[in-house]
Amino acid sequence: MKGLAKEELTSLEQVKLLKISPDRAFFSAQHEEIATGATTDIYFIRTYEILKDLGLLYTEVTAEIFPRREGILAGVAEVLNLLQGKKVEIWSLPEGSSFAAKEVVMRIKGPYGEFGLFETAILGMLASSSGWATAAKEIKEAAGDKPFICFGARHVHPAVAPVMERAALIGGASGASCILAAKMAGMEPQGTVPHALFLIIGDTVEGAKAYHRLMPPGAKRTILVDTFKDEAEEALRVAEALGPALEAIRLDTPSERGGVTPDLVREVRARLDGAGFHHVRIFVSGGLTPEKVRQLAEAGADAFGVGSYISGAPPIDMTMDLKEVAGRPVAKRGRLPGPLPNPRLERLYP
Repeated sequence: MKGLAKEELTSLEQVKLLKISPDRAFFSAQHEEIATGATTDIYFIRTYEILKDLGLLYTEVTAEIFPRREGILAGVAEVLNLLQGKKVEIWSLPEGSSFAAKEVVMRIKGPYGEFGLFETAILGMLASSSGWATAAKEIKEAAGDKPFICFGARHVHPAVAPVMERAALIGGASGASCILAAKMAGMEPQGTVPHALFLIIGDTVEGAKAYHRLMPPGAKRTILVDTFKDEAEEALRVAEALGPALEAIRLDTPSERGGVTPDLVREVRARLDGAGFHHVRIFVSGGLTPEKVRQLAEAGADAFGVGSYISGAPPIDMTMDLKEVAGRPVAKRGRLPGPLPNPRLERLYP
């Protein structure tokens, strides 16, 4: 957590004195607030107070984290950053690993007072990112070797949009439309233009020509063709106007008109091929699920933009249990005492 001033909230008095500016513009947590424990549940502060009074706050413990269902692990990097500088040891499955329900995905060992405050944040980081990564993995499996871009930023709070799209990349997305997410991943954001451009210009072909003329050479010439007229008709008009420069047409037909169907993809492909535009690929977006992606891929779609299926994926509930206290195996009722063996865990910190 380089550059962050960290005075952690470890007492009820500190919580009482914590003041939030009434002029605060956004309600998302700032990095410093996460690092100081301001996003934790209050009962961890109460625990710190009691353990400190009893002289037990820095008791050596081993904690294990496990998921309620299977999935793809993401969020590990944020956990490591959160605990950077702490006197703890961290073992984990590598980010992007698959895991089974109730498999130990992370183990933290050290004085409880070094990390117990952050249980809420740690579990939240892993739960949300793993849920998004798992949904992206499901899309990837459906798409096979055909790429897909995450278009989910508009469906979540902007504060977590980069987190969500990073998780999608871990799960198998080929790119991200969110600028910050792509940049943090060392990539350039992907996407062309919205329907708004064509609605303002008034014609799909005129919009396509303007895009081709004004956008840099590296910007893909992928043009929406469902704004005004029949998709197949518009695809041919745009292909004739841009010729070899046109890389793909994008089908994003709204649900009010039946959405993008396999039959529509087949027709557009056939008409493009029939007119000699074999090089033009078909990019599909709009309410896609793994099943729809699978069907559209079989029909001839070449690439996909997937938003709500990833962004709306439920978190994968994560649980943290203490399994050792002062070297003694322990567990709450219903759980097995002592660390559970998992040879797949790798030591990631220090």
